[in-house]
Amino acid sequence: MMAFPHNWQAETLAARPLILPSRSFVYPAQAEEVERGALEVLITPENGATFLATCALGFHDPSAPSGVWTTPNPDWLCALSGGYAYLLNTANPAEFVHLAMRPVLSVHALPQHNLLLFAGHHHLLAWGAEGERWQSGKLSWEGITLTSITKTAIHGTGWDLISDSDTEFSISPATGKRI
Repeated sequence: MMAFPHNWQAETLAARPLILPSRSFVYPAQAEEVERGALEVLITPENGATFLATCALGFHDPSAPSGVWTTPNPDWLCALSGGYAYLLNTANPAEFVHLAMRPVLSVHALPQHNLLLFAGHHHLLAWGAEGERWQSGKLSWEGITLTSITKTAIHGTGWDLISDSDTEFSISPATGKRI
C-alpha cells in the first residue's frame, strides 16, 4: 500500500533470483532457512544502489499478511512476511526493526495522523516517522477488528473472555490510550 510519500521503489518477487544483486540483506540476520517461504523484495532507494531484501516468513497461514507498505518516514519501508513485520531503512539497509508483535494480522495507514498502525491478536501498535509511537493496552483476548478511524479516535471491537462476546473500544491516535 502506498499511502505515504516515499524515496524508494520496491518490487515483490515471486521467487529468489538465481543471481543475487551485489547487495542483499536477510532479515533477521540470524534466521535459519530464511529462504523457505521468505518474502523477496527488490528495493531501489532514490539515492542509492538497488538491493534485495529477504524477509523470513513468520507464519504459513493465509490470515497472516505479506506485502510491502510505505511508512511515515519516506526512507523507510515496511515489509510483512507471514505476519512478521520488518521496518527497513532503504537508505541504510543494515538498519532495520523486527517488530515484537507476532503475528501482525493487519496494517492500516493513517496519513491524517502520520502513523502506520499494526493490529495483532491482543493490542495495536503505532509507528510514526521516528519509530514506535505507542502500543495500546490489551484490547482483546483473541482478535481485533477495526471498525472506523476518525480524526479523534480509532474504533474497533475485541473479544472479551469474561462476557464471551465482542466489546467495543475507542483509542486515541495520539496516545494509544482508551478514550
